[in-house]
Amino acid sequence: MDWQRYRRNFETYLRLEKGMADNSVRSYLYDYDHLCRFGEERGLEAEGIIIDDLRCLLAEINDLGVAPTTQRRFVAAWRLFFKMLVIGGDRKDNPADLLDLPLRPKHLPDVLTDEDITKIQSTFDLSTPEGYRNYVIVEMLYDCGLRVSELVGLRLSNLYVDEELIQVIGKGNKERWVPVGRRALELLGFYIHNVRSHVTPKPGEENYLFLNRRGAHLSRQMVFIFLKEAVAAAGIRKSVSPHSLRHSFATELVEHGADLRAVQEMLGHESIATTEIYTHLSRESLRETISCFHPHYAKRIQ
Repeated sequence: MDWQRYRRNFETYLRLEKGMADNSVRSYLYDYDHLCRFGEERGLEAEGIIIDDLRCLLAEINDLGVAPTTQRRFVAAWRLFFKMLVIGGDRKDNPADLLDLPLRPKHLPDVLTDEDITKIQSTFDLSTPEGYRNYVIVEMLYDCGLRVSELVGLRLSNLYVDEELIQVIGKGNKERWVPVGRRALELLGFYIHNVRSHVTPKPGEENYLFLNRRGAHLSRQMVFIFLKEAVAAAGIRKSVSPHSLRHSFATELVEHGADLRAVQEMLGHESIATTEIYTHLSRESLRETISCFHPHYAKRIQ
């Protein structure tokens, strides 16, 4: 069986067996294509790839300047591919399991303060439908810690106003329930009844919560664009994306004493290790606080 036929099998495996969303499937197939080209160029079959081959490929990718985070995703995709082969009886081992993962980058993401959020929201013209909608979107990203893909995929049927909860469909179609603050619910209610109600949804788009002026649900790119413009207009000199609001949501919770398991549940992290980055953020905040206000902290022995 050649590499291209395996690619079709891998796509089916990701969609049906792993339940991955379209964006994740595309990313994993992109990572697979690097492995495919490597194998085809060297006359290697998928059944015969060994750990040294994968180390060679990873070294080539590293030499191209690919970020460690992206390299880790490559390895994760290859592990899944060879796992599929093992399950299907095409291999007895998974050579990617033996690969050392590239170290995670040590830089931490920029975190927005509550004042930053207020500045961003103040740039929106609330007298316009798009301005009010964007104001509410920023509130939801910050209030609920949603991924941008989760936000644009929200349906009206995902809102449980009386319970003050929203049903979120996350990565791998995994469902979770996230509390929503009363302020956000009030803003949502006004948006639905006084803004969205004046937009005629396109066929098939009737249940989406956030619509553009043409009646279609928003794209992830659209959220990136208007947020970038708002950040610039607010004069904020941080590197900000929709994911920054999610980081800020989690950081606020951890710094104010929230249980890490509860934060993990609200973020939809599969592993607690992913959530633990916010404990590091919290420690950095504590260190900065001490260095600013403790008279002996920065002193050195003469």
